[in-house]
Amino acid sequence: MSTTSSSCQPHKIIGVAVIWNQHQQILIDRRLPQGVMGGLWEFPGGKIEPGETIEECIKREIKEELAIEIAVGEHLITIDHTYTHLRVTLMVYHCRLIMGIPQTIGCDEICWVDLDDLEKFTFPEANSQIIAALRREVRN
Repeated sequence: MSTTSSSCQPHKIIGVAVIWNQHQQILIDRRLPQGVMGGLWEFPGGKIEPGETIEECIKREIKEELAIEIAVGEHLITIDHTYTHLRVTLMVYHCRLIMGIPQTIGCDEICWVDLDDLEKFTFPEANSQIIAALRREVRN
């Protein structure tokens, strides 16, 4: 007997960084064109490795993918989202650029944007909740 429920999908827990610079802009990057969701914009981050805290994961992923040092701050939102091929839990944190200039090591393109300009970029579906949470915070 085979099952086709969503519980059979791979589940990834991902640390996500909303990185702010001194001009109150947010760093986003464009995914490499190959692969699932290729070419879409995203908030940088990656999978938690065994034994890692979420803060350690975010710092490591940002150093590996963008070659910058960040400070991980307050939790913004946790999102559970199911795509057709994958279930993700996004653990999203406010972060601050400490040192370095972002490099395109693990992505195609990098852009510093104002919160109001995020809607001009195409993100994976789950990221819309991150943008909504950021807008709610700014209004409060």
